[in-house]
Amino acid sequence: MPSYPGAPAGPGFGVPPAGPAFGGYPQPPVQSYGGGGPAQIPDYSGGQAPSPMPGLPAATVQYTQGTIQAAPNFDANRDAEILRKAMKGFGTDEQAIINVVANRSNDQRQKIKAAFKTMYGKDLIKDLKSELSGNVEELILALFMPSTYYDAWSLRHAMKGVGTQERVLIEILCTRTNQEIRDIVNCYKSEFGRDIEQDIRADTSGHFERLLVSMCQGNRDENQNVDYQKAQEDAQRLYQAGEGKLGTDESCFNMVLASRSFPQLKATVEAYSRIANRDLLSSIDREFSGNVERGLKAILQCALNRPAFFAERLYYSMKGAGTDDSTLIRIIVTRSEIDLVQIKQVFSQMYQKTLASMISSDTSGDYRRLLLAIVGQ
Repeated sequence: MPSYPGAPAGPGFGVPPAGPAFGGYPQPPVQSYGGGGPAQIPDYSGGQAPSPMPGLPAATVQYTQGTIQAAPNFDANRDAEILRKAMKGFGTDEQAIINVVANRSNDQRQKIKAAFKTMYGKDLIKDLKSELSGNVEELILALFMPSTYYDAWSLRHAMKGVGTQERVLIEILCTRTNQEIRDIVNCYKSEFGRDIEQDIRADTSGHFERLLVSMCQGNRDENQNVDYQKAQEDAQRLYQAGEGKLGTDESCFNMVLASRSFPQLKATVEAYSRIANRDLLSSIDREFSGNVERGLKAILQCALNRPAFFAERLYYSMKGAGTDDSTLIRIIVTRSEIDLVQIKQVFSQMYQKTLASMISSDTSGDYRRLLLAIVGQ
């Protein structure tokens, strides 16, 4: 992983909204999601999941919480000293490093990074990189990246070099709030000197390209009030653009799914089921294919139950032979302070096993210990 900017002298990204933030980016708002009722949550994996997604009470999905909270009685200098001792001399005390990084918020980690440089005249990240390797190194470096920078870095990494990691683009651009997307776009420009929209146009094509460009605008309606008449009209419009005609009017799907609020989309999904006698996800399955299908479905899954979308991504990062460690790390890190508690709950309901047990059987050593510490085991 490349080096990335050190924390500024003041507080880092993640300070309360009134304070300054990393690179001048404001703290994203607390995300609130609409809860899904039992009748409206379809099976998310196109029939691959071991069991259909159970309905969740609205409160479970609406009020989210992370497994990592800001540590009380936080002392950045003391933590910097602990990390210095853990890396000094012969060998590395990985457990001491894990105890600190898994129990501090992202904002607190930025302060530790700044304190370390002040106290020792050394770059904490360079020191960590020299002591660690492999997946545990990638995980710890991800934890020390300011949140907005990590999303921007992940997007850059997904489009850099030969080939494109389309699932990473979908996972980030189709699930973040407007403010988060705008911050990511600004950070991408300031840190990498590149325009994310131009990179997307160069790396993708067709209807998938258009969907991602729409997502980059960060202009989704975020009004939480639902207009049921509009939901009915949108559902009718989507039916006429797909199941109700020969061929598909892709731009109609793009317009509705890229611009309506998540609660509004949830109401549209419910209205669509009544009109078409089929759920909208399965219609998208029939009308689209490839990355644009995955992108449209990701948006709908977020409207219905965002933690379930991430639970499914985590499950498939570990299912079968081998592990998609980058996806596992990225989701655990990015959701650790937002909704990882809900993701764990939904994971158990969807797959009849806990997230921790799957991580335990798929990883090992310090990497496993740190992941389990973050998920709260």
